[in-house]
Amino acid sequence: VKVDMPEGWVHLRKSNTEPIVRLYAEGRNEEEADRLAMEAKKHIEKILNQI
Repeated sequence: VKVDMPEGWVHLRKSNTEPIVRLYAEGRNEEEADRLAMEAKKHIEKILNQI
């Protein structure tokens, strides 16, 4: 799943070799990418806590 935003993008993908989901983020700079990744992580955790 890839989500495009004006300030960058976040990409989630299932690993084919490990039982994990990888989260990638790109922003205008490293700080923006980190912020996008942390925001996406919070949303994912919120969804998982509702299951």
